[in-house]
Amino acid sequence: MDPALVKYNNMMVNRHKYFRWTGRTARITLAYMVAFPAFMGYLAFTTDVSDIYGIKRMVLTNLQGKWNMRGKRRGDTIVEF
Repeated sequence: MDPALVKYNNMMVNRHKYFRWTGRTARITLAYMVAFPAFMGYLAFTTDVSDIYGIKRMVLTNLQGKWNMRGKRRGDTIVEF
């Protein structure tokens, strides 16, 4: 077997032993665990118009945002303009 592949495999298996929190790893973790989900939640919340606001059904179609975050089928886009 190729020694480079063996070395790569050993590195992958033992990666958790050599992990250190650095500024870079902290920023990446923050981005993937906090910033991205918060951004997606904000996007979904701001573009969602529901019956909670007491708006009639006719007006709802005019107030819906640019993106429709509700269930889609394969091939459908989220853009609604």
